[in-house]
Amino acid sequence: MSTTDDDAQRAQALIRFIRDEIPLAHAMDLQLAGCDDDTLSLRAPLAPNVNDKGCAFGGSLVSLMTLSGWALVELALRRRGLDCDVFVAESSVRYLAPLWQDFHSEARLAADADWATFFNTLTARGKARVGVDCVVPGEDGRPACSLSARFVAKRRH
Repeated sequence: MSTTDDDAQRAQALIRFIRDEIPLAHAMDLQLAGCDDDTLSLRAPLAPNVNDKGCAFGGSLVSLMTLSGWALVELALRRRGLDCDVFVAESSVRYLAPLWQDFHSEARLAADADWATFFNTLTARGKARVGVDCVVPGEDGRPACSLSARFVAKRRH
């Protein structure tokens, strides 16, 4: 994933914000793996996210995917200088294979979503929703888990 210097700084500032304001993200040792206009990837080491079986804890996997999707939307808003509250309205997760290594989540807009519609709705109504799909690749490159979510942004007054 590639990005401009300004965007890289904006993304790093967002990750610092997430780690400072969400204790779970700090405990998970969440880090930015990369971002561009359409995707955002976060990574986490296995050690603080391990379960009793020695593989990645499902709660850490869904948390990383949720935070990746949230950060994708939040970063898009920050790029445009928009001050909004962003929250996950609904999501569904599928656990497909265990992970025995450090892992990362890749978030992107859902196939039926686009930024133009999202921002036009936000401008017209003061709130908007957008679909985001996230995946944690497994050791073989196939998804180890996936999340489909709808995030809502609401302008602050």
